[in-house]
Amino acid sequence: MRLPGRLRAVSGDGDIRWGTPEARWVIGATVLGSGIAFLDGTIVNVALRAIGEDLDTGVSGLQWTVDAYLVTLTAFLLFGGALGDRFGRRRIFVAGLASFTVASVACGLAPDAAVLAIARAVQGAAGALLVPGSLAIIGSSFHDADRGRRDRRVVGAGGDRGARSGRSSVVG
Repeated sequence: MRLPGRLRAVSGDGDIRWGTPEARWVIGATVLGSGIAFLDGTIVNVALRAIGEDLDTGVSGLQWTVDAYLVTLTAFLLFGGALGDRFGRRRIFVAGLASFTVASVACGLAPDAAVLAIARAVQGAAGALLVPGSLAIIGSSFHDADRGRRDRRVVGAGGDRGARSGRSSVVG
Protein backbone atom coordinates (compact mmCIF):
# COMPACT_ATOMS: atom_id res chain seq x y z
CA MET A 1 0.00 0.00 0.00
CA ARG A 2 1.40 3.37 -0.99
CA LEU A 3 1.15 6.09 1.64
CA PRO A 4 0.38 9.68 0.70
CA GLY A 5 3.50 11.75 0.02
CA ARG A 6 2.93 14.05 2.95
CA LEU A 7 2.66 11.15 5.36
CA ARG A 8 5.92 9.61 4.20
CA ALA A 9 7.72 12.78 5.22
CA VAL A 10 5.64 14.43 7.92
CA SER A 11 7.64 17.51 8.68
CA GLY A 12 5.82 18.56 11.81
CA ASP A 13 5.36 22.02 10.35
CA GLY A 14 1.61 21.91 10.82
CA ASP A 15 0.80 21.66 7.12
CA ILE A 16 -1.81 18.87 7.21
CA ARG A 17 -5.44 19.97 7.11
CA TRP A 18 -8.19 18.28 9.11
CA GLY A 19 -10.42 15.97 7.06
CA THR A 20 -7.85 15.20 4.37
CA PRO A 21 -6.55 11.70 3.57
CA GLU A 22 -3.19 12.65 5.10
CA ALA A 23 -4.92 13.66 8.32
CA ARG A 24 -6.72 10.34 8.51
CA TRP A 25 -3.45 8.46 7.98
CA VAL A 26 -1.66 10.46 10.68
CA ILE A 27 -4.48 10.02 13.20
CA GLY A 28 -4.94 6.32 12.36
CA ALA A 29 -1.25 5.43 12.53
CA THR A 30 -0.55 7.30 15.73
CA VAL A 31 -3.67 6.13 17.53
CA LEU A 32 -2.98 2.51 16.59
CA GLY A 33 0.67 2.86 17.56
CA SER A 34 0.01 4.23 21.02
CA GLY A 35 -3.05 1.99 21.38
CA ILE A 36 -1.03 -1.19 21.05
CA ALA A 37 1.32 0.03 23.77
CA PHE A 38 -1.55 0.59 26.20
CA LEU A 39 -3.46 -2.51 25.16
CA ASP A 40 -0.43 -4.70 25.67
CA GLY A 41 -0.13 -3.45 29.24
CA THR A 42 -3.49 -5.01 30.11
CA ILE A 43 -4.15 -7.81 27.63
CA VAL A 44 -1.51 -10.12 29.09
CA ASN A 45 -3.53 -10.26 32.31
CA VAL A 46 -6.21 -12.18 30.44
CA ALA A 47 -3.71 -14.85 29.38
CA LEU A 48 -1.77 -15.24 32.62
CA ARG A 49 -3.20 -18.64 33.47
CA ALA A 50 -2.34 -20.04 30.02
CA ILE A 51 1.12 -18.43 30.13
CA GLY A 52 1.78 -19.98 33.52
CA GLU A 53 0.75 -23.43 32.29
CA ASP A 54 2.61 -23.22 28.96
CA LEU A 55 5.86 -21.99 30.50
CA ASP A 56 5.48 -23.98 33.72
CA THR A 57 5.98 -20.91 35.90
CA GLY A 58 4.50 -19.76 39.16
CA VAL A 59 3.27 -16.44 40.49
CA SER A 60 6.70 -14.82 40.54
CA GLY A 61 7.28 -15.60 36.84
CA LEU A 62 3.86 -14.20 35.99
CA GLN A 63 4.52 -11.07 38.05
CA TRP A 64 7.72 -10.51 36.09
CA THR A 65 5.77 -11.01 32.86
CA VAL A 66 3.42 -8.17 33.77
CA ASP A 67 5.77 -5.89 35.67
CA ALA A 68 8.72 -6.02 33.26
CA TYR A 69 6.53 -4.35 30.64
CA LEU A 70 4.89 -1.78 32.88
CA VAL A 71 8.09 -0.75 34.67
CA THR A 72 10.09 -0.20 31.48
CA LEU A 73 7.19 1.58 29.79
CA THR A 74 6.79 4.07 32.61
CA ALA A 75 10.52 4.42 33.27
CA PHE A 76 11.38 5.30 29.67
CA LEU A 77 8.31 7.35 28.72
CA LEU A 78 9.94 10.75 29.19
CA PHE A 79 13.17 9.49 27.63
CA GLY A 80 11.19 8.37 24.57
CA GLY A 81 9.75 11.85 24.21
CA ALA A 82 13.19 13.41 24.51
CA LEU A 83 14.54 11.07 21.85
CA GLY A 84 11.71 12.11 19.55
CA ASP A 85 12.54 15.77 20.08
CA ARG A 86 16.22 15.13 19.44
CA PHE A 87 16.16 12.70 16.51
CA GLY A 88 12.75 13.28 14.96
CA ARG A 89 9.32 12.22 16.10
CA ARG A 90 8.53 10.08 13.09
CA ARG A 91 11.90 8.31 13.15
CA ILE A 92 11.57 7.40 16.84
CA PHE A 93 7.92 6.40 16.41
CA VAL A 94 8.82 4.03 13.56
CA ALA A 95 11.79 2.66 15.53
CA GLY A 96 9.47 2.06 18.48
CA LEU A 97 6.93 0.30 16.28
CA ALA A 98 9.59 -1.94 14.71
CA SER A 99 11.13 -2.73 18.11
CA PHE A 100 7.71 -3.44 19.58
CA THR A 101 6.95 -5.84 16.74
CA VAL A 102 10.25 -7.71 17.12
CA ALA A 103 9.78 -7.92 20.89
CA SER A 104 6.24 -9.22 20.40
CA VAL A 105 7.55 -12.03 18.20
CA ALA A 106 10.17 -12.80 20.86
CA CYS A 107 7.40 -12.96 23.48
CA GLY A 108 5.49 -15.42 21.37
CA LEU A 109 8.56 -17.61 20.90
CA ALA A 110 9.80 -17.38 24.52
CA PRO A 111 10.76 -20.83 25.82
CA ASP A 112 10.59 -19.87 29.50
CA ALA A 113 9.46 -17.14 31.89
CA ALA A 114 12.87 -15.44 32.04
CA VAL A 115 13.06 -14.94 28.27
CA LEU A 116 9.44 -13.79 28.27
CA ALA A 117 10.16 -11.21 30.99
CA ILE A 118 13.16 -9.87 29.05
CA ALA A 119 11.12 -9.65 25.83
CA ARG A 120 8.32 -7.91 27.75
CA ALA A 121 10.84 -5.40 29.11
CA VAL A 122 11.96 -4.66 25.55
CA GLN A 123 8.30 -4.28 24.56
CA GLY A 124 7.84 -1.74 27.35
CA ALA A 125 10.86 0.26 26.26
CA ALA A 126 9.59 0.21 22.67
CA GLY A 127 6.15 1.29 23.86
CA ALA A 128 7.83 4.24 25.56
CA LEU A 129 8.98 5.35 22.12
CA LEU A 130 5.49 5.01 20.65
CA VAL A 131 3.32 6.87 23.15
CA PRO A 132 4.99 10.30 23.38
CA GLY A 133 5.83 10.20 19.68
CA SER A 134 2.23 9.62 18.70
CA LEU A 135 0.97 12.55 20.74
CA ALA A 136 3.71 14.85 19.47
CA ILE A 137 3.13 13.84 15.84
CA ILE A 138 -0.57 14.63 16.14
CA GLY A 139 0.11 17.94 17.86
CA SER A 140 2.67 19.14 15.35
CA SER A 141 1.25 17.81 12.10
CA PHE A 142 -1.95 19.80 11.76
CA HIS A 143 -2.38 23.32 10.48
CA ASP A 144 -2.83 25.97 13.18
CA ALA A 145 -6.37 26.78 12.01
CA ASP A 146 -7.43 23.15 12.55
CA ARG A 147 -5.88 22.66 15.99
CA GLY A 148 -8.56 24.48 17.94
CA ARG A 149 -11.38 22.76 16.06
CA ARG A 150 -9.83 19.33 16.60
CA ASP A 151 -9.17 20.03 20.29
CA ARG A 152 -12.76 21.14 20.86
CA ARG A 153 -14.07 17.97 19.22
CA VAL A 154 -11.88 15.73 21.35
CA VAL A 155 -12.55 17.62 24.59
CA GLY A 156 -16.24 17.94 23.79
CA ALA A 157 -16.60 14.23 23.14
CA GLY A 158 -14.69 13.39 26.31
CA GLY A 159 -16.68 15.87 28.38
CA ASP A 160 -19.95 14.48 27.08
CA ARG A 161 -18.94 10.93 27.95
CA GLY A 162 -17.79 12.07 31.38
CA ALA A 163 -21.09 13.77 32.04
CA ARG A 164 -23.04 10.68 31.00
CA SER A 165 -20.78 8.52 33.15
CA GLY A 166 -21.34 10.80 36.15
CA ARG A 167 -25.11 10.70 35.68
CA SER A 168 -25.12 6.93 35.47
CA SER A 169 -23.05 6.72 38.66
CA VAL A 170 -25.46 8.94 40.54
CA VAL A 171 -28.56 7.21 39.17
CA GLY A 172 -27.12 3.70 39.55
